[in-house]
Formats: sequence, structure tokens, C-alpha cells
Amino acid sequence: MKALVLCSGGVDSATCLALAVQQYTATEVLALSVSYGQKHQKELDAAKAVADYYGVPLITLDLAAVFAGSDCSLLQGSAQDIPSESYDDQLKKTNGAPVSTYVPFRNGLFLSCAASVALSHGCEVIYYGAHRDDAAGNAYPDCSEAFNESMNRAIFLGSGEQLRVVAPFIRSNKAQVVARGLELGVPYALTWSCYAGGDKPCGVCGTCRDRLAAFEQNGVTDPLMKGDPSCANTRT
Repeated sequence: MKALVLCSGGVDSATCLALAVQQYTATEVLALSVSYGQKHQKELDAAKAVADYYGVPLITLDLAAVFAGSDCSLLQGSAQDIPSESYDDQLKKTNGAPVSTYVPFRNGLFLSCAASVALSHGCEVIYYGAHRDDAAGNAYPDCSEAFNESMNRAIFLGSGEQLRVVAPFIRSNKAQVVARGLELGVPYALTWSCYAGGDKPCGVCGTCRDRLAAFEQNGVTDPLMKGDPSCANTRT
């Protein structure tokens, strides 16, 4: 194997997987998904569907115990609801702190675990889908360019300079990620982004709003919303 891709089943990771397959071919790519107690367990099914589409093997780790003490609204054990508003509106209420769906140091944990898995399988690079929009306003600080540089440096040194981290969209917004994915023919109909944990996208959580806007900015309809105008109409 040459590359390991952190695969959540969402738009960004699916596009990363497409890039890795283009670069290395499917036979040299390994996907890794993580069950961490998230309310939207459907993303794990999406990760498998996307990996199967590209003919890439998928490993799934269960790290839910790590976050058992957290009241992050994204987690099943939380008493908080998923916010039904944009990240900008959420950040106005946090006074500079991350939003309630920020899972404590999640990307740091995922990248560390990915490094161990990658080295065990002879990979030389880890791909993950952090992008500029998620880092904006400190909503998700573990998606920032500074965080990525630090983790890349730590993993490179800690692996004996055998492994590096690539975040191809770290300076891109989500619309640019979708634009690249459309060029690559990414099967976005197989992906899942909604945090609410329902059978269909809620259309109003922060990640649904960002996803809808990214497709709209590219002049196309999100394939998960086609034929379901009730979702699109719930946004304000």
C-alpha cells in the first residue's frame, strides 16, 4: 500500500479518496473509517459504499470509549441537540470557542491512529479532508492549516521520516472541494454529511448548510436533495 485515506463517508473524504486513487491506483490505497459514538452512524455506511465504489479495502476502528466523558452535541451520549443554524451563527454564541459539534481533538486522535495503521500497512502518506471553511472562526481548530502542519511534522518525525500527511484542501473552501470532485466524477450520491442522525439530511445543521451551498455554488443540485424539496426549503 502507498496511501491511507481517512474516510468519513462525507464529501471531503470521498474527494480525497478519489484523488488518492488517481495518484496511486486503487490497489495501492487503503481507507480508514472511525466509529467514535457519533449520532450520524450512517456516515459509516457511506464510507463503506464509497470505498467499495473505488474498489479500495476499508478498515473501521471503534474509538467511542475515548469520548465517553464528552458532552459534545455530535455524540450519542450528549443531552445537547445538534444546532439547526449556520456555523457563523453558532460562533456568535461561543465567544471564540469551538462549536458544540467539535469533538475534542478528534482529528489529532484520528491522524495518530491513522499513522499507526498506515505504517503497519507500508503506506507512505495519509490523506484527509480538512478544509478552510471548517477551520474558519475557530469552529473546528483541528482543521486549521497550523494544526495540519504541526501534525504532519509530528507524524513525519515520529515515523522515522517514513510517513507524511497530505490535506489537499487545507487552503480550499467546500465549494472548491466539490468542484474538484465533480471533475473527478466522485459518487456524491453515496456520501453522507448530515449530523442529525436521521434517515435523510435535515438540511439545517451546519454541515448540511455548507454542503448545500457548496453544490449550489457549482451550479448543481446536491444528489441527496434531488426530489426532496422539503429539505432545501428548511434553510433560512
